[in-house]
Amino acid sequence: MSDEIAENGTANGDVPEIELIIKASTIDGRRKGACLFCQEYFMDLYLLAELKTISLKVTTVDMQKPPPDFRTNFEATHPPILIDNGLAILENEKIERHIMKSVPGGHNLFVQDKEVASLIENLYSKLKLVLVRKDEQKSAALRAHLGRIDALLERRGTRFLTGDTMCCFDCELMPRLQHIRVAGKYFVDFEIPTSFRALWRYMYHMYQLDAFTQSCPADQDIINHYKLQQLSAKGLVLSPTLTRQEKESNTDSALKMKKHEELETPTFTTSIPIDVNDLNNTE
Repeated sequence: MSDEIAENGTANGDVPEIELIIKASTIDGRRKGACLFCQEYFMDLYLLAELKTISLKVTTVDMQKPPPDFRTNFEATHPPILIDNGLAILENEKIERHIMKSVPGGHNLFVQDKEVASLIENLYSKLKLVLVRKDEQKSAALRAHLGRIDALLERRGTRFLTGDTMCCFDCELMPRLQHIRVAGKYFVDFEIPTSFRALWRYMYHMYQLDAFTQSCPADQDIINHYKLQQLSAKGLVLSPTLTRQEKESNTDSALKMKKHEELETPTFTTSIPIDVNDLNNTE
């Protein structure tokens, strides 16, 4: 269908093969894109593949130029799409339910924790407001929300959100934290305060895990994801009200931007702005 970017687990028939179709980069159309749900389910399934309960195949699809077989099979559906034994699951909630109920070992990832669930629920919407409004009030609200997550991690003293092993909440939170780091810094110079030591300790541990690093999009793809959203919000993408000259101008600008970004070597922000030894000493 398109480029295969990862395969994990055995493929000898002892365990079921799960295929996850994810959005490709909007820059080169091949590497991992910046879809949050795609990365979340990638992480869920990668953890299960590490435990050898499944074999995982991950395929990227360029949604700007989807291949004919993708259009034939899925029409206008956007990834993530999970395929299990020929059965395609197309909606996010159904994918999550299928991983929990039907994928071997999946139920172990889905723990019950109302405090964590409510705490991370609206985090991403606060980032979106920061990027749209670009004012200190929205940045302060995002900073305060991150502070509450830091306080929970400090109080619990665990490596991850609900304990010392990862669960579905970690696979949901960490991709959003990465978008906050990369897009927040690029667009509005927002930074996670170094005083949030428990949160940085959490991110440090996540950066050591293959489940995160193998699923994480490049910084350039995260940034381009929001650039395209902003162009769309301004009516500069496929707007029927634009004149032909305006459309050509916007297309030329987008092509120049894309060409420049294609030449860039992908970078991945995984550094920690405070001393790692101090983090380890606080555990």
